[in-house]
Formats: sequence, structure tokens, C-alpha cells
Amino acid sequence: MKLRVQLQCKNLHEYLRELSPEILDRLYNHPATCLAVYRELPSLAKNYVMRMLFLDHPLPQAAVALWVKKDSQKDHDQCVSVLTGLRLWHNQQLQGGLQGIVLNPVFKDNLRIAVLGGGKAWADEGSSLGPDRHARDVESLDRYAMERWEVILHFMVGSPSAAVSQDLAQLLNQAGLMKSEAGEAPCITSAGFQFLLLDTASQLWYITLQYLKTVQSRGMDLVEILSFLFQLSFSTLGRDYSVEGMSESLQTFLQHLREFGLVFQRKRKSRRYYPTRLAITLAAGVTANPSSSSSSSSSSSAALSATPGTGESGFIVVETNYRVYAYTNSELQIALVALFSEMLYRFPNVVVAQITRESVQQAIANGITAQQIIHFLRTRAHPVMLKQTPVLPPTITDQIRLWELERDRLQFTEGVLYNQFLSQADFEVLRDRAQGLGVLVWQNAPHRVMVVTPHGHSEVKRFWKRQKSHT
Repeated sequence: MKLRVQLQCKNLHEYLRELSPEILDRLYNHPATCLAVYRELPSLAKNYVMRMLFLDHPLPQAAVALWVKKDSQKDHDQCVSVLTGLRLWHNQQLQGGLQGIVLNPVFKDNLRIAVLGGGKAWADEGSSLGPDRHARDVESLDRYAMERWEVILHFMVGSPSAAVSQDLAQLLNQAGLMKSEAGEAPCITSAGFQFLLLDTASQLWYITLQYLKTVQSRGMDLVEILSFLFQLSFSTLGRDYSVEGMSESLQTFLQHLREFGLVFQRKRKSRRYYPTRLAITLAAGVTANPSSSSSSSSSSSAALSATPGTGESGFIVVETNYRVYAYTNSELQIALVALFSEMLYRFPNVVVAQITRESVQQAIANGITAQQIIHFLRTRAHPVMLKQTPVLPPTITDQIRLWELERDRLQFTEGVLYNQFLSQADFEVLRDRAQGLGVLVWQNAPHRVMVVTPHGHSEVKRFWKRQKSHT
């Protein structure tokens, strides 16, 4: 049995904290970025930033600590950690040796502009180009966005009619969502199965993070790309914007966003584009996305709800006899339901499936978790189901979790095996060393066998070489 691969996805703050201080300071030179970062801060951290936004002098740390009651100290420490990690707060020594705190001056100046107005326009509106003869309304933009995004998902599930660019296919491979052997068509991976069960907003954020990892290798400026993404999130749905003044790398990026369904551009050389709802909601609420914990956790399964206007929710009815009725004509949604159930009947507007022990355990073997299956059923529940409490029958949710537990009786841990010791004394010396380092996974003293973690292998190996050289 192979180890289960878990889908890892950072939220906005976790991603930004990994950037170098130089990139962060350059990023904060854009008011749209500062407002987007501020929007995702915890409510207490927002309060701190607003208190210091118009102060020109640092505040003593002791004074800041008095802003909260003692029973809220944990929340205060968490906010300090977030603000410091994002380089929004700087420590500064005051006269007399006291430690003070000052708001990042670059962030402060640009957030002031975002809040009070002024500065240059964030985007060049298409009004300078005159009226658009091929203008798009909100409904058509929503439809276009989901059509483009569903092409990618259809490609992942192997629909023969779906085709994507070579660049996007390579991105899916690099993200670990698909794999391709020599001479064979690309196929979905365990992480890809988990990805398909996420809602649209979480899927988009995950793909965006994977794309951002490749930006510098494409010869693009990461700050320019991130700033444009944040700028899009403050666009007006249904309004067109001009591409005039865009750099060559930004125009290339615009074509990639076009394939994702984040912007509509009638032709590749068109002088105007329309941000879709997917682009506007991309950077809104992404802190609720799966964090560094795996997507099987409850936090990840409670990620962003289905994007409005996509028609993704409200078509599944689940009965206590394990029957699933999916009222949809979407081939994609039918393929998703089939990932964890057995198809029984198919009619023009409804598909009937059965959740079985074999179908659930096959899904779990492919890397899908019970929590993801339950989340999928709950977030796409028919309006009739939403009227009852709980939405899904407890019989179904409990049984799906129990079927998962049947496969999880054994816990797998990666490790490095040490054996063939010449004496019991040698075994005990190395075992004690590994135990002292906290890297010992398992041992069997009578057979002189031990397993250490891959992380601790190099240190244990170095110790053993030193030990042998002294004897």
C-alpha cells in the first residue's frame, strides 16, 4: 500500500511571508496590494494597523500590549506574529533604550492612498477606447469563465473533447495534479483527485500559487504579476479595461489568465479585456483557503464556497439508503460524482448513483479523503436538502468516515533502515544517539534493527562514521 499524497496549499499570508523582504517592500509600493493584504488581516490586526496608520512616530511595545485585555493575549500574540511576518510592523529602538513599533513606511503611505484616494489610477479603463461594439454583460462573462475553467477540469478527468495549451498541461504536471509517461497521454494523480473535489475558488487559488512559482523562470517580474492580480480583484464586473501601457510580460500573463477564465478578451490582439467574477473573487477571502495543513483537514474542506454565478451548487440529493441523485447535465459534475460512487442509471436531466464501501475505498486509495467527499456532497446539496438539519443524513457521513478508518488502521511513516550491526553494543550506541536526537521511529533490539526519519538520517550517519573512526 502506497503512502497517501496530501494536497498542500498556502493561504495568502503564508505565501507572502515566504517572499524575500526586498520583494515584499517592492510589492507594498502598490496601493491595490496594500489594500488586498489589509483586507485579509485578522480583525484585531486591522484595528492595530488603523490605529497606527496616521502616526509618524513609533509606539512603545508596552503601550501596544495595553490595547488588549489579559484574557485576549493569545489573539494579540497571533496578530503580532502576522504583522511581523508580513513586514507590516518594524521594531525600532526608542530614546532611553525602550523597544518601539512602527508601521512599515512604504505600506503606510500606500495604504493611506488606497483608503483616502489620490495617486495614479490602478487600471486604464476602456472608456478611452470608445464604446465596445462587442461589449459583454455580467451573465455572459460568468458563463464564459466557467466554460473556460471547466475545459481544464475536463482535461484532468480525461475527457477526449477537452484540450488545453502545452504551457497549461506542463503547469498541471509541475503542480503534481497530472503525470505523463513517455509516449502516453497525461493522467490524473492522487493530488489531482483531491483537487477536483475542491470548490472553484480554492482550485483557482491553488493553480495561481503553482503559476506564481514559475513566474521568475518565465522571465517575468513577480512583483508586477502579483500587483496586477491584486489590481484585478478591485475591478468592476462587467466593465472593460485597456491593455495600453502594459509590458510584454503582463500581456503574456493576460493570455494565461484568459485560458484560466479569469479575463475575457475577444481576440488575442484585442485592446481591451473584461475581468470575470473568478478574477475579482480570487484574492478576496483567500485566507480561508486550505492552509499549510493538508486539504483533508476540516479547515481545507471548509474553504471558499462555490463561486457565485457558476451554477456549481444545488443539484445533489442524498438518501439514507446511500442513493445519490445528481440533477445535472454537466459531464464534469457527473464525472466528479463517479469518483466516489457507482453509477446506476442516467437520464436526460438526472444521474442515479450508489455510495458503496468499494467505491468509497477506491476513492480513498486514489488520495481522496472522507472529509472531502462529505464536503463535496454538502456544498452541492439540492435546495430541498438545505432545508433539513443536518444537510446530509448522519448515517451517510458516519459510514463514509468508518469506511475510511478501515483503510487507516495502519499508519505509514517514511524512514531509513539500519541493520547488520556487528555487535549489540554498536546497535545500542547508535540507537541511543538517534533517540537523543528525536529521530528514532522504531527499533527491535533482539534483531539489532532500527528505523530513523529521513530528516535525521544524515546526522545519525555522520555520528556513526565518527564513532567508527575512533574505534
